Amino acid sequence: MSKSCCETKTKNRSIEEKKTITTRLNKIIGQMNGIKNMVEEDRYCDDILIQLSAIDKSIKSLANLILDNHMHTCLIENIKEDNYEVIDEIVDLFKRFQ
Repeated sequence: MSKSCCETKTKNRSIEEKKTITTRLNKIIGQMNGIKNMVEEDRYCDDILIQLSAIDKSIKSLANLILDNHMHTCLIENIKEDNYEVIDEIVDLFKRFQ
């Protein structure tokens, strides 16, 4: 029997999943570069804070996407294999999100 993703701490993602994550990361990187430019251009604080808030939401959205996938794949796979320790891992993840 092959080891689960939680045991090996790796995740085989589909090409589509990688593309989705990479696209979102590139958008976040673009937003960060935009804020860097705003600082260099001495833009008003409110404008920068609004952009920082948008980045925060983008990062949370990406984290939720990855968490959703993890719960529907890795978690279910481990429970089917009677590995209930993975539930502790999920609980720890939720604690980190708070």
